[in-house]
Amino acid sequence: MIIPNRLHLLLLAAVISQIAVAANEIAVLPKSFTLSGSEGRQQLMVVHVSDLVNVPDIVNVPAAIIDDNVQWTSSDPDVVTIDDTVAIATGNGTSTITARVGDAVSTTEVTVNGFDELHQWSFRNDVQSVLSRLGCNTGACHGALAGKGGFRLSLRGYDSQSDFVSITREAKGRRVELSDPGRSLLVAKPSGALPHKGGLRLDTESRDYRVLSTWIAAGARGPSDDDVRLERITVTPAASMLRPGDRTRVLVNAHYNDDRIVDVTHWAVFSATDEAIVTVDDNGVVDVVGSGEGAVLVWFGSKVALARMTVPYPHEIASEVYTAAPTRNFIDELTLAQLKTLNLRPSPRCDDETFLRRATLDTIGRLPSLSERQIYLADSAVDRRDRLIERLLCSDDYVDYWTYRWCDILLVNGTRLRPAAVKTYYQWIRSQVQQNKPWDQIVREILTASGLSNENGATNFYALHQTPEEMTENACQAFLGLSIGCAKCHNHPLEKWSNDQYYGMANLFARVRAKGWGGDSRNGDGIRTLYVATSGDLIQPNRGKPQPPAPLDAPPLDFDDPSDRRAVLADWLTDPSNPYFARSITNRVWANFFGRGLVEQVDDLRLSNPASNEPLLAASAHYVVAAEFDLKKLMRVILQSETYQRSSVALAENELEQKYLSRYYPRRLMAEVMLDAIDQTLETSSKFDQVAFPGADKQKTDFYPAGTRAIELYDSAVASYFLDTFGRNPREITCECERSSEQSMVQVLHLSNGETLNPKLQQANNRIAKLIADGKSPSEMIETLFLAGLSRPPSLEERERLMKVVDEYGDDLSTAMQDVAWSMLTSTEFTFNH
Repeated sequence: MIIPNRLHLLLLAAVISQIAVAANEIAVLPKSFTLSGSEGRQQLMVVHVSDLVNVPDIVNVPAAIIDDNVQWTSSDPDVVTIDDTVAIATGNGTSTITARVGDAVSTTEVTVNGFDELHQWSFRNDVQSVLSRLGCNTGACHGALAGKGGFRLSLRGYDSQSDFVSITREAKGRRVELSDPGRSLLVAKPSGALPHKGGLRLDTESRDYRVLSTWIAAGARGPSDDDVRLERITVTPAASMLRPGDRTRVLVNAHYNDDRIVDVTHWAVFSATDEAIVTVDDNGVVDVVGSGEGAVLVWFGSKVALARMTVPYPHEIASEVYTAAPTRNFIDELTLAQLKTLNLRPSPRCDDETFLRRATLDTIGRLPSLSERQIYLADSAVDRRDRLIERLLCSDDYVDYWTYRWCDILLVNGTRLRPAAVKTYYQWIRSQVQQNKPWDQIVREILTASGLSNENGATNFYALHQTPEEMTENACQAFLGLSIGCAKCHNHPLEKWSNDQYYGMANLFARVRAKGWGGDSRNGDGIRTLYVATSGDLIQPNRGKPQPPAPLDAPPLDFDDPSDRRAVLADWLTDPSNPYFARSITNRVWANFFGRGLVEQVDDLRLSNPASNEPLLAASAHYVVAAEFDLKKLMRVILQSETYQRSSVALAENELEQKYLSRYYPRRLMAEVMLDAIDQTLETSSKFDQVAFPGADKQKTDFYPAGTRAIELYDSAVASYFLDTFGRNPREITCECERSSEQSMVQVLHLSNGETLNPKLQQANNRIAKLIADGKSPSEMIETLFLAGLSRPPSLEERERLMKVVDEYGDDLSTAMQDVAWSMLTSTEFTFNH
């Protein structure tokens, strides 16, 4: 599992209501370091620090940087000198660097070694870094597919050997002039000595110019298998506590496999993950513009790291608010810790009727019935919510709802599968949910599936994704929350995944085979047989040969092993120690109940998209692993938490935040749930027609008999203007972004004048007609409609206002009640879960 940075965990647990930094509390960062060789240098920074109370072992947490009035001294200038804020090696030995700001003093220790050794710039580690920093190998310049001006480099320098050939061998060798480096096009154009469409990029007085020209003068040596290799990068400070208006900086160190640690801040690429909280410039200088949990993504040499910034909101909230807040489980503890750090007041508990409607919609995808409401309220107030949760998790409607949700991920789609395959695939998924089969076992059965498409529904995953590349990308997206498609052509520009890793992963699927649909295509009963060959590999285009088959970040398999490689993939992917698998499914379940994932978008778990509460995501994923991937257990602990049961009514001290769980966030019902809710409230039903698969005659099917609910549909290939208008997932690609919760004028117009709601209101045997036939009074009918649709009785004011509407219709009670029902069914309270 990914273990969150300990400092970040402690920051979130800190008891801080305001940041008050004394003038004499400063620190030099990094606290100690080593410089290697005559080119050794290290960027320094002086920061305010703040003591965190009640946080063991952690004090002096970095806050804003001090740019002015810093006096630097070195105890031994023959070892290291200071140029502005950069420590520069001048000889072997040790030295103490002192920073003084007024009366405040802080020091850092530095060791210099290897100063007398001849320094040679490396093409792989230095020249490529300069080109990346200057933007020469970006997609907008020479890193484009065709390259600019006939000069083509690999994107972000992922292919050093190819770039070396382009620089030293192409253009008749004019890009490097060994005898006169200044005439080399590589430096002459970006420095302005020759016309350059990219403008002035390189200062002749800069260290970058010296790196390139010295490398050329030394013979322009190319990359070698013996080159020192970059292993990882780290950032300083890894976590900071700041305030709006503060400024800080991120320093970057590269760690190489010869144990050298090199300051590469000047070559790193920086970007902010949420610019509403912090922004960052090209030099790693960070400005705080808002409150919340922000981060800066740092990229260097295809390695990435995050520097996290915590910026509390400007509220004054007594610590007793948090100590008095009820807690049920670890979710509440970790959420309250973050709210306390951020100075956000938690909203109180919602009322019982709100919880009934909310939990029922979130767990089983429909409204509570009138009888279920009566049973719920008849239970003791002490345990009625827990008893409701157990009834929901054990209901048949739970199976229908979660089958539908997993069908979204697995793309059960009648436009891409034959009807028999659609039905088999759906029924297989439903049987897994009905058995409450652990998620890791479900995924394993999908990945290793074989056999007939009409017997083993799981094989249809491979009918939807028929090339090794498609299988790889969709398995990673669906089960790991990783989008690795960029690495198909080149190393991922802002993530760790390389082109080699992509094709190593894809080669695990290279032996998956299938033979025809068979059967009679006119009736759509074709059968597809999936099997695994004992030989065959996928050629990696950039290398012209196969990449050793290997899961991401895992050892490769033997090319000659005839066994099913997918079994090794399934072992790796579902392993509890896999840093993505448990987090991915945890985040999906979390999003269902809270309207947004701890990582958002929900299936985008890249490092550059950090969680809103990393300790909470890590703990929740750990809980799933401990529960052996029984997702009902995670749902239960979420539903029972005080965090989930908070009111959706915003307070003055939490109204500006949208992701830290200080309250429940209202959200529009998903399309299928909303349509079913209308039918349930009015006691009507919708008719659905299956569309034929491509190439077949349009046919009439009995897939969806009268009374089928939208949440029971096998697939997305159903003609429904309502579902399309309200953003159902078309299941064309594996991405949660395909489902839309955006509101539009088209939706408003359809509810007002469309052919969905109005015909149902006028239907002869709907709930309104039955209530009139039973002789119910207008007041009784209003109450019944409110209880059915909103799970609560109308307020006195609502009842009086609606009775006036009824009176305006005189004897036309039917039309009057249709208008009453219409006003309720189109209200925000009905169309949203809150």
